[in-house]
Amino acid sequence: MALAAVLVASLAAPAAHAQGHVVTMQKLDWSTAERLASEAVRYCQAQGYSVTAAVVDTTGHQQVVIKGDSVPLQSLSVSYRKAYTAYSYGLAFNMNTTSELIAAKVTGPANGALNTIPEVLFVPGGVTLRKVTDNSVLGGIGVSGAPGGDKDEACAQAAVAKYRADFH
Repeated sequence: MALAAVLVASLAAPAAHAQGHVVTMQKLDWSTAERLASEAVRYCQAQGYSVTAAVVDTTGHQQVVIKGDSVPLQSLSVSYRKAYTAYSYGLAFNMNTTSELIAAKVTGPANGALNTIPEVLFVPGGVTLRKVTDNSVLGGIGVSGAPGGDKDEACAQAAVAKYRADFH
């Protein structure tokens, strides 16, 4: 049981800290998260792709979801899972995109066992959100619906590049 407590504690967001018995954490405010997701959808739309963009906060929960006009149903869950993976594994391995995680082969054993963990999806299209001042992790954004994860990831990265100065 003690090992489980240590494991859970080690997965806490690095920005969290205790003051007395109160734990605080940093995350993007809802309006910045909304602008980020909207920009990713807009950027992809300008490329001719209808996508869904999801932003997760430091709890790993969806903070914002923006769905394009003609995306397939599965893009809702896939965008969330890409954002979740970029956040959680970006935090654990200090990487910035799901593509980087895949290239570094941190996706687990060859049998794909890590892909069986709920919400984890090692597919390009997720970007880790980091604070400007100290590079701490604030969440993740995932995009799904373009014809290829590389295109999804380019849309997410364009949105992050546009609003990164607000991540402080």
